[in-house]
Amino acid sequence: MGPLSGVRVVEFDGLGPATFAGMMLADLGAEVVRLARADGASAFADVGGAVLHRNRTVVPVDLKSHEHAAGVLNLLGGADALIEGFRPGVMERLGLGPDVVHAHNARLVYGRITGWGQTGPLADQVGHDINYIALSGLLHRLGRPDGPPRPPLNIAGDYAGGALMLVIGVLAAMTEARTTGRGRVVDAAMTDGSALLASLFDGLAGRGMWSEQPGENLLDGAAPFYRCYRCADGRDVAVGALEPRFYAALLKGLEIDPADAPQFARNGWPALHQRFETIFASRSRDDWAERFGGTEACVTPVLSPTEAAAHPHNRARATFVNCGVRQPAPAPRFDGALVDVSADRPTEALADVLARWA
Repeated sequence: MGPLSGVRVVEFDGLGPATFAGMMLADLGAEVVRLARADGASAFADVGGAVLHRNRTVVPVDLKSHEHAAGVLNLLGGADALIEGFRPGVMERLGLGPDVVHAHNARLVYGRITGWGQTGPLADQVGHDINYIALSGLLHRLGRPDGPPRPPLNIAGDYAGGALMLVIGVLAAMTEARTTGRGRVVDAAMTDGSALLASLFDGLAGRGMWSEQPGENLLDGAAPFYRCYRCADGRDVAVGALEPRFYAALLKGLEIDPADAPQFARNGWPALHQRFETIFASRSRDDWAERFGGTEACVTPVLSPTEAAAHPHNRARATFVNCGVRQPAPAPRFDGALVDVSADRPTEALADVLARWA
């Protein structure tokens, strides 16, 4: 049983961050009921559903049906939280906006996740992860000096800046509701969340320690001791030797005299880049991993997802599980215990859930 055992959450089926947030809450032990379309269609049925829908029950509903809408409202009467990822105004048009729901259940936390947020000039506009992190300034920070930024999958906006912020907001509001009896509306915007992720760099920029020009900073690939290198076999290693003693271990493994490679002499970084590239290109990735294994050089192989699942450390921690399809195990852990993952997605009638939650 997870720490959220006994918590009841109603998730309105959708794409992206709401689905991920529902998975996280279910992984943590909450009973999450996912309301899906009555015709059986699911936003993620064929795109990651085997993982993103884990650990929760699906209930088919037709929200345009008065009977079903009334049943959903009754279901929300017994819930601790609701999460939805529709565009602003959709839930209100369905008759399930915050005012209506809170009149039925004052302590319910109403979690909303959108790209632009519930307010602002762009609130009603369409967009995707790449658009939200572009407007927040985060995508620019992930840019390259010789070309446009590459989108970091849909992790930074949808999941880190969106779903995780939604989960944090819902948990915080549920904690407050236990003492006040009043639930809040959580407005999680991916623009806000992805901007927040870059807090460190705003702080550094305020002290004149971070340039807005991509590829000129300590953590964005400018430093030869914090970047990836291609090896002789076409695979890569990641180097993160930031601290001086770690950098010394890196130079030792590369057989470079420290006197010839001062760490923070920025005018020497381009030449050092080329030198490191040449040396790393002389051996295979796994040769380098073996050479630096057990040292403080902070050099690791860049693993494919299949390789990551087979790595001894990840296997020892059961970081990945196979439940119909290989997938990451729930995180974080509590008291070192693993959380069970169920690939079963049982369909339950709305009336049955209402009876169980009564």
